[in-house]
Amino acid sequence: MEYKINDEILQSVEKPARYIGNELNSVHKDLKNIKNRFAFCFPDTYEIGMSHLGMKILYHLLNEREDTYCERVFAPWTDMESKMRENNITLFALETHDPIKYFDFVGFTLQYEMSYTNILNMLDLAGIPLYSSERTKGDPFVCAGGPCAYNPEPLADFFDFFVLGEGEEVINEIIDVYNAWKEDDASREDFLNRIVSIQGVYVPSFYNVKYNEDGTIAGIHPQRKEYPEKIRKRIIKDVDRVFFPDSVIVPFTDIVHNRIMLELFRGCIRGCRFCQAGFVYRPVREKSPETLLQQAENLTCNTGYDEISLASLSTSDYTGLMPFTEKLIDTMEEKKVNLSLPSLRIDSFSLDLMEKAQKVRKSGLTFAPEAGTQRLRDVINKGVTEKDLLDSVTLAFNGGWSGVKLYFMLGLPTENLDDVAGIADLGNKVVNAYMSVPKEKRGKGLNVTISTSFFVPKPFTPFQWEAQDTMESYREKQKYLKSCIKSRHITYNWHDPELSFLEAIFARGDRRLGKLLETAWKKGCKFDSWGEHFRFQSWMEAMEECGVDPYFYANRKREYDEVLPWDHIDIGVSKKFFIRECEKAYRGEVTPNCRVSCSGCGAASFGGGICVE
Repeated sequence: MEYKINDEILQSVEKPARYIGNELNSVHKDLKNIKNRFAFCFPDTYEIGMSHLGMKILYHLLNEREDTYCERVFAPWTDMESKMRENNITLFALETHDPIKYFDFVGFTLQYEMSYTNILNMLDLAGIPLYSSERTKGDPFVCAGGPCAYNPEPLADFFDFFVLGEGEEVINEIIDVYNAWKEDDASREDFLNRIVSIQGVYVPSFYNVKYNEDGTIAGIHPQRKEYPEKIRKRIIKDVDRVFFPDSVIVPFTDIVHNRIMLELFRGCIRGCRFCQAGFVYRPVREKSPETLLQQAENLTCNTGYDEISLASLSTSDYTGLMPFTEKLIDTMEEKKVNLSLPSLRIDSFSLDLMEKAQKVRKSGLTFAPEAGTQRLRDVINKGVTEKDLLDSVTLAFNGGWSGVKLYFMLGLPTENLDDVAGIADLGNKVVNAYMSVPKEKRGKGLNVTISTSFFVPKPFTPFQWEAQDTMESYREKQKYLKSCIKSRHITYNWHDPELSFLEAIFARGDRRLGKLLETAWKKGCKFDSWGEHFRFQSWMEAMEECGVDPYFYANRKREYDEVLPWDHIDIGVSKKFFIRECEKAYRGEVTPNCRVSCSGCGAASFGGGICVE
């Protein structure tokens, strides 16, 4: 017998607001009028999932359909999971608290490789067979999308299908096909056969993978000639006309990004060679100022939020950012609504803009030089200089700012110890820039925070063939950088290398990692990105049991002609372009951004975006 959650259980767990639902603007429907139910699953906590813009868009988009009811599902924290297993409560959706195993679709968004064990845990909690091959007519179709879906292979055995690219159009097409299939009372395979021809849909069970004796992939081929050789991603050409909600759910509890998010544009004109998002989301498509202002007005009226965040990969690259933000600030000032500007580039920092944006509330500044020397910034095609950074922080210090965060990566291709020392040197120069500003102008209490993460080679980047540094090398570089930082005004924060090591394994992994994932989960691995739950030793034990060589995936440099696990995925950007960019990296050559000149990446084939203007 199944039970539903009750007040006694809610009162016994941390943050019960994670599980109760009924928030402002959540959607409630009469189930008598519903043809299909969709469980939108985020494989992490409520606070993280509810901050995700994509979930907000697709939740309200699906609920615009009269025949569909979309409900939210998040990974229950460990205390709630214990209560659920003790009381025979299967994983449920927030809106109705109904078990999701009775839904038609269970859809996951894949934002981070280290949430994969949570997916298995959620399926198990839901009472849904882990493997797609084990599901029968009474089970929901389990699907996924998001940035990690661009290499779906480590998860291929667990999902019925993947959606590659932007989902607003394709998800409606899938549901239309599903409604017809349901009336025909056909097999599960028949439904998958019906949707495999939809652009952006990948059915992994319809493709065979063969391996060479050395462990590399020999080929990935469709089982039938009518299945596409390459699965091409979907994009929305006109982002002014694409669905965007007039209201979003307002949580009862604090979440990571508890504010309105305005999406300025999709894609990125830059070509940072380590950045997967900068390539998989090409081409750039901007929303008009008129559309954005209307969306801001609707959302402030319908939510009561007092902060708007401009969300894009590189906010300062929006055409006419200054006049648009001035208009937005003027419109929102009387409502006491603050504007935050994340993702500002160093080379386009505007003190005037920041001062206007933060009239209501002044916050710290964040910049991402990524590398400590100009040589290495050119290698990664960052396209900014030391002068850009120092000019920007000097302007800020003259305007009263005193807190600066600087983000860097260790382990980038061609990096040496001089590049590592350059991080400390750049931090010292920022401190000196502050000291050069007259005391009456600068703010009090200078705090420069240097944070380093580790380079992870990602699919669909010029560095997808590169070897990741060993964990030992990373630790040595961390130690060396720490020894180089002398100023009391600089705080150094760093990541542990073990998690980045695992991330690299799954980022470039293949189908053979599915068994590893299951084994690690059975050993208790979940919430791997949360320090207190990360069990690296359990992962290493699982690799040994499964015969997986982690160094084969993480620390091995690939040849250009090696078949990669994602070679049957088409994002529009060509492999020839990535090879060209990788070779330019080793020569230290910079590629201009898309507004300066076209680099011939291939994204123009979609027929939209700035590359065809």
